[in-house]
Amino acid sequence: MAELAAAYAYPEVGPGGPLPWLRANMVSTLDGAAQHDGRSQPISSATDMRIFGTLRALADVVVVGAQTVRQEGYRPARARAEFAEMREAAGQGPAPAIAVVSASLDLDFSLPLFTSPLVPTLILTGASAAPDRVAAAEKAGARVVTAGDGIGVDPARAVRALAVLGHTRLLTEGGPRLLGQLVAAGVLDELCLTVSPMLTAGDAQRIAGGPAVTVPQRFKLLSMLEEDGFLFTRYGRS
Repeated sequence: MAELAAAYAYPEVGPGGPLPWLRANMVSTLDGAAQHDGRSQPISSATDMRIFGTLRALADVVVVGAQTVRQEGYRPARARAEFAEMREAAGQGPAPAIAVVSASLDLDFSLPLFTSPLVPTLILTGASAAPDRVAAAEKAGARVVTAGDGIGVDPARAVRALAVLGHTRLLTEGGPRLLGQLVAAGVLDELCLTVSPMLTAGDAQRIAGGPAVTVPQRFKLLSMLEEDGFLFTRYGRS
């Protein structure tokens, strides 16, 4: 785990102090599917899940879309003994917070993600979110953070809002719609992509969907590992 943590370490802080760095962690089949039967687990592997756990252990906060929370049955991030010393030395809490991006706040606030996290769950939403849903979220113990002037969330404002809260090591696990919005807004700094040696056909989403960028964004390969046919890649801004 220590070797993986070193391989995936966040960049050093900037000259003026910590700067937010947003990385994404996604898995894709050879034919571009990000899911199978609506979930990513069937195209993953044991090593992919170890990297998944390591990336979470390095992060201050995990940013995830509301649809992914509903589909994947998201639970709070857990404290892991093997990373406790590393997180303490970095001034982090026992586990990363989960930040759910939701315009409607159409979420089940009785889920453990809201009722029993080690760190209070954050909800990123717009200033026009329904007051009764905001009240329900706060009653469940979540912290609602305004990151948009209307109903929706502005990705750049969301990154800044999380940084103001002290969360500068950001990780998003999707889903594809959220990742597409982050790419289109130009706020994604790094992509950790597992290429799964599987073919699924069908009409599953790619890792990023939604609005297209005017000019394709060029990223550079930072590292690549391989095991059992799976490729574990890291790409960063050029």
